[in-house]
Amino acid sequence: MDLVLAIVLIIAVGAVAGAVAFFMGVNHRKKVAETEIGSAEEEAKRIVNSAYKEAEAKKKESILEAKDEIHRLREKSEKENNERRKDIQRHERRIQSKEETLEKKIENLEKKEDRVSRKQKAVEEELAEAERIKNSHLEVLESISGYTKDQAKTELLARMDEKLTHEKAAKILDYEQQLKDECDKKARNIISLAIQRCAADHVAEATVSVVPLPNDEMKGRIIGREGRNIRAIETITGVDLIIDDTPEAITISCFEPVRREIARVALEKLVSDGRIHPAKIEEMVEKARKEVEATIKQEGERTVIETGVNGIHPELIKLLGRLRYRTSYGQNVLQHSIEVCYLSGMIAEELGLNPTIAKRAGLLHDIGKALDHEMEGSHIEIGVEVAKKYKESEAVVHAIAAHHGDIEAKTVVACIVQAADAISAARPGARQENLENYIKRLQKLEEVANSFEGVESSFAIQAGREVRIMVNPEVIDDDRMVLLAREICEKIEADLEYPGQIKVNIVRESRAIEYAR
Repeated sequence: MDLVLAIVLIIAVGAVAGAVAFFMGVNHRKKVAETEIGSAEEEAKRIVNSAYKEAEAKKKESILEAKDEIHRLREKSEKENNERRKDIQRHERRIQSKEETLEKKIENLEKKEDRVSRKQKAVEEELAEAERIKNSHLEVLESISGYTKDQAKTELLARMDEKLTHEKAAKILDYEQQLKDECDKKARNIISLAIQRCAADHVAEATVSVVPLPNDEMKGRIIGREGRNIRAIETITGVDLIIDDTPEAITISCFEPVRREIARVALEKLVSDGRIHPAKIEEMVEKARKEVEATIKQEGERTVIETGVNGIHPELIKLLGRLRYRTSYGQNVLQHSIEVCYLSGMIAEELGLNPTIAKRAGLLHDIGKALDHEMEGSHIEIGVEVAKKYKESEAVVHAIAAHHGDIEAKTVVACIVQAADAISAARPGARQENLENYIKRLQKLEEVANSFEGVESSFAIQAGREVRIMVNPEVIDDDRMVLLAREICEKIEADLEYPGQIKVNIVRESRAIEYAR
């Protein structure tokens, strides 16, 4: 019993001790858990506080950045607005200044109109007063002189007629002298026609470099003793005489055609006269010079009358006459100028323009060639200088300057003269060249065309004024044809010398052939 009770007590004590231990363990774990929970809550609070502080810092930073951006944008906007405001103010000031200027001008114009009207009124009043005074003076003069107005006029004219008697006599003398000159010219013309009819073998050419002789003995007489005669001729005329084995002929060599013509005429006179010595040579050269100068003047006057171009300065007329003795590639320059004159007039008429100025520019376009061996510069520069010197119009001067394309043609007249000059120079038979040079020029033209890639064959036609080119259609397309034509033209202009212009005609042809069987 006691043992059982002891065992029960031990069990009870053990149970109580276990319960106490359990409760103490639970309390201990509870306290540990509460401690850990408290630490976790504190850590969480710390993290939250840290995150909150960091968020607040970032918020403040973002706010500051936003404020800075707003401030920067505001400054930029204000700066742009200030610049716009300044521009507007400048425009307003400029407009205001212009308005003030216009107002001042209007005010000045109104003042000027007012002054002009007052002056006009004053002038009208003065004219009326002058007319009244004149009438009163006439009345006084009529009363003093005893003549009426018509009687005084008749008396004055009678006295003036007496004073002009001397001047009328001088005029009559001038007319008589002019009539004598005309009669002398007509008489020489009649005599020359008679000589021509009698001497059928006589041949006169515009430009001659060979003088025929009756026999070879005349060569020795022209040379003279120790060459004194030939030296005298060369010194006086300024030409070179070439006496070689050519039978019954002497060659005159001189770059200046008028001097060569004077020498030719003088030599013909000397040969015809038979007396050849220095004194006679000087006399005949002087006569020849006068004859050639008269011929030059007559040719210039004939040209002006023939073309109908009036009002040309007398010195320009003489220069036109000198062109009779000038040639270019075998073409007589005076005849070329006349052709260009006619062509320019016809082109201007076809275009509905006044042909007068076009004909004048066409006639004078090569006037510089009459002097280009005597003055420095090209015949274009000399022609422009001469035209300005003798008061030709700006249109004519510009046409002369632009007829070879040295400067850009800015007027229709200049373009017309360019075209007429090219037509006259390029027409068949206008200019001469020997057969060898002609063939070489055509061959060179075809060689230039064949040197380009894609060209199958080329043919120079129209006496070298056109080159027809066949191209490979697989190599050269339609767009390339235009560029190829321009390139060939540039190479021709750079490498060849030719009169007038050359037409480059490119042909591109594609064929497809089939046979139906």
